[in-house]
Amino acid sequence: MSLRSQLFFLQLLIVLIIVLVAGTVAVRMQEQQIRDAYQGRMVGVAQSIAQLPSVVDAFDDEDPSAVIQPIAELTTQATGVTYVVVTDDVGIRYSHPNPDMIGQMVSTDPSVPLSGETFVGTQTGTLGESWRVKVPIRGEDGTVIGTASVGTLESTLAADLQEDLPVLLAWLIVAALAGTAGSIWISRLIWRRIYRLEPEEIAALLETRDAMLHGIGEGVVALDERGRLAVLNDEAKRLLDLGDEVMGRPASAVLEPALAGMFGSAGDADETVLVGERVLLARSSDAVVDGRRVGSVLVLRDRTELHQLLLDLDGARDVTQALRSQAHEFANKMHVISGLLELGRTDKAVDFISRSGHGGSVVSGDFSPGVSDPDTASLLMAKTTICAEKGISLIVDEASAFEADGTTDPVTVLGNLIDNAVDAVGSNGTIHVRLTSDAGGCSIAVSDDGPGIPEHLRSQVFATGFSTKDAAGAGSRGFGLALVQRVAERRAGSVTLTESVLGGAHIAVTLGPAPVPLEQKFPSSVEPHAAGVLAP
Repeated sequence: MSLRSQLFFLQLLIVLIIVLVAGTVAVRMQEQQIRDAYQGRMVGVAQSIAQLPSVVDAFDDEDPSAVIQPIAELTTQATGVTYVVVTDDVGIRYSHPNPDMIGQMVSTDPSVPLSGETFVGTQTGTLGESWRVKVPIRGEDGTVIGTASVGTLESTLAADLQEDLPVLLAWLIVAALAGTAGSIWISRLIWRRIYRLEPEEIAALLETRDAMLHGIGEGVVALDERGRLAVLNDEAKRLLDLGDEVMGRPASAVLEPALAGMFGSAGDADETVLVGERVLLARSSDAVVDGRRVGSVLVLRDRTELHQLLLDLDGARDVTQALRSQAHEFANKMHVISGLLELGRTDKAVDFISRSGHGGSVVSGDFSPGVSDPDTASLLMAKTTICAEKGISLIVDEASAFEADGTTDPVTVLGNLIDNAVDAVGSNGTIHVRLTSDAGGCSIAVSDDGPGIPEHLRSQVFATGFSTKDAAGAGSRGFGLALVQRVAERRAGSVTLTESVLGGAHIAVTLGPAPVPLEQKFPSSVEPHAAGVLAP
């Protein structure tokens, strides 16, 4: 059975049950109203008969029925009750619709009215089952001298109820038809709202949607119309370092401002944003259903590895260029030496070799013996050669003492700071580097003689996307110093920007102790879960 049919029959069943219950209650209430109406009439008639002076006086006559019977018959005809029966103080009838019953004992118990109380109820007498009222008749001295009983047959009450049933039944049928029509309309409305799909089709679509969202390599973040997180796939959780607990929260309270600000500003080009220490490509678009905007979607791609590869490629290209320059310089020197030897100027050749030294070899040059970290030393060698090609002097402080801490954080920080300094000083500039490290961490300071950074901009240069350079290539700029600051924050360090003694900018970065690798926390001879640290 289709979902539409199930909805219709379920709602129809509910409507029929409600109509049946309502009809039963209505019939009961109508029956009670009829009975209450007859009761009020019978109580009034019975009290009138009991208080009628001619009736009370007739009890002293030799033949009370001669006076009471005509009054009872007239009252019965006038009020529409079934009977009016008057008895003495022992239950002998003085009136009855059947004259043959006069003078006989009543067929029902007269003790309640004879005790001075009023009786209301259903009893079965000589005329059949009836709804009756019995009241006491009191003499002039207040004593009970008889009873007045007024009743209406139950069949009469039933006949009155049956007269009202057709109208009530018609209303119930109208209500049932209206409920049926409403059930049909609601089932069609729900069927259209779920795009005329059956439950199994909806389940299949949901499974496919989840498989696609959580299987693709891009991060997907979707907001609803109120700007709250509605969809967050596995890749987005990894890239943004978020969990399921953020679902339903406002994007401005969960995402970084640069990322949250992209929602609602759909564009055709990807934008580079820095989230934590990740470089991401993000593109925002509107989510539209049936021509109506229902939210926003943000697609994220991880560019961190590509960014690192590009940096590595630039480093390799720089080293290659430096080697090519050194090879060209070495060839020139060899030509000079060869010419001097051919001319027989041996002493000049020896003097030229002495003056040439190592020729600025990339792999020689003991310019900073205190830097024992091979990664940092290699970076300094490559940057020194590139700076020399541009006419920039890169000076490493002789007092530098730097050892490896097992991470690439110092290389990331130093590389970004030197690149910024190179862009700032231009040609014929000077860059000074000082590196120190100890058990408590390390510090990296880079100074230059460039134009420096104005004091009013020093609080902005660490913001993501901010750059003092020209607009060319703006999409890939403004991340170096922001990344440096985030690395420092992660390592419980700090970044300070001041004016250097050379006249330009001086940036000092401190990094806290490097995190202890897992294999050092838990040696191979000790099970990690033994102390309960990694136990589930």
